[in-house]
Amino acid sequence: MEDIIYVVGHKNPDTDSICAAIAYADLKKRSGVGVRAVPARIGEINRETEFVLNTFKLPVPMFLETLKLQVQDLQLDPAVTISSEISVKTAWSLMQKHNAKTLPVIDDNGHLIGIVTLSDITSKYMDMVDTNLLGISDTPLQNVLETINARLVIGHVTDFSPTGKILIAAMTPDRMAHWVEKNDVVITGNRLENQVEALKLGANCLIITGGAVEETPELQRLVEEKKSLVLVTPFDTFTTARLIPQSIPVKYLMTSRNLVAFNRDDFLDDIKDSMLSTRYRSYPVVDDENRVHGVVARYHLISQRKKKVILVDHNERSQCISTIDEAEILEIIDHHRVGDIQTGKPIFFKNEPLGSTSTIIGNLFFENGIRPSRSIAGILCSAIISDTLKFRSPTCTYTDIRMAERLAELAGIKDIDEYAQKMFQAGSVLVGKTPEEIFTRDFKAYELGRYKIGISQINVFGTEFSAEMKKEVLGFMEGYCRAKGFDLLILMLTDMMKENTELLFTGESRELVSLAFEAQPKGNTLFLPGTLSRKKQVVPLLSAAAQS
Repeated sequence: MEDIIYVVGHKNPDTDSICAAIAYADLKKRSGVGVRAVPARIGEINRETEFVLNTFKLPVPMFLETLKLQVQDLQLDPAVTISSEISVKTAWSLMQKHNAKTLPVIDDNGHLIGIVTLSDITSKYMDMVDTNLLGISDTPLQNVLETINARLVIGHVTDFSPTGKILIAAMTPDRMAHWVEKNDVVITGNRLENQVEALKLGANCLIITGGAVEETPELQRLVEEKKSLVLVTPFDTFTTARLIPQSIPVKYLMTSRNLVAFNRDDFLDDIKDSMLSTRYRSYPVVDDENRVHGVVARYHLISQRKKKVILVDHNERSQCISTIDEAEILEIIDHHRVGDIQTGKPIFFKNEPLGSTSTIIGNLFFENGIRPSRSIAGILCSAIISDTLKFRSPTCTYTDIRMAERLAELAGIKDIDEYAQKMFQAGSVLVGKTPEEIFTRDFKAYELGRYKIGISQINVFGTEFSAEMKKEVLGFMEGYCRAKGFDLLILMLTDMMKENTELLFTGESRELVSLAFEAQPKGNTLFLPGTLSRKKQVVPLLSAAAQS
């Protein structure tokens, strides 16, 4: 099984984060043989991103809840599944052929119903003392035929009903009445008188050893009269008697209660105790519908494998999934400042001072001679427009503009201004949103000097963000600031058309705002004309103020 590589953006993902993950996963799959790159997210998408994905008919990336190692991340051993009706001999042969110690037993729909282990077969076979074994185990005739390599020479399959015992007719005919009873299975050689006497006494199944049988009229008549069967096997009598018990179906000895099986989503840490406290060498792995996908053995517990991830549009721990230490980071593609991510070995790290991570990824497509599809070109172009605020942001470069124009042509976007207007309007809808949803939709936390600062940014148009809404959001921010231990929380209300931002802020260290922007706030607000970028126009000034 090939390793899955998760390509994932930051918490509270914006359009650049989501689109960069989708596009880079596509690039990895197209440029590497056997690469299973999967775009992922660690937060809910916003309305702007939803508009972009719907426009270019791409699905929302999977939600990555954790990077802790799960059962499905292991190189599982293939499962050799069997039916409950197959013989013990067949099950044993499969174990030898596949070097398997455990065979999952499934029903006709592929659902797990039991487990047969090597010890089940050996221990229970040694303990078999029931002479009426075929009857109590409901053994089908086909199992008997296959196990002793026999053929049905007289009688009908439907008459097979061996509810009696199994015995060898080694005595003379006159002594057989003392041993043979109705519905017995009688093993005998080529002595016709013993065969006839066994049928007269009510034997349900006559097994003739040595490979030859004389199909006399008397035998034919007795079989029809008694509704019996006559089988012939090439094996000798001893071998036949030894093999017969191996024809019983595995359902007779399989474990079907209190099964120990693991789900593909189970974490390795959670299955260790179960594995160490039970006797099995391997365990079935099932999905949510109880279908078997493989088996996991004890030696898998010592695996040093980790989930593999590529980070896009971030490189700071505070913006990563919480279990990032459980994973192996392969690459980082970003356009922000270099943060505090550490890796165990050298990786591919591409960080450029551009307006969007998607500009970097677009360049990687063309540098590798790969032309992005219409959908991929469309979401990359959208992400560049979003992150550069349609080229108005001070972070925007000539490279961003040229890349967006090139991608727009591939995506069939005829008018960037018109498309951007629709995208921003779709993303700026605040009706029906709670204060928490508004504030956390594009939130990032920073450690600036000794201060813990959180900054959220939303795009607004004109007066759609009312005074009452500001009051409600500010109230939420005050509670959130205390609960999460922030020194300062800021909400940037950015009007891209008018190219200005209004700051709402709260916290014990609110003096940093006036210090950073060299302006006197009005209560909990500060108006900043010409400010559009959190990364380039807000964070650096706050960082400098925090260090002073």
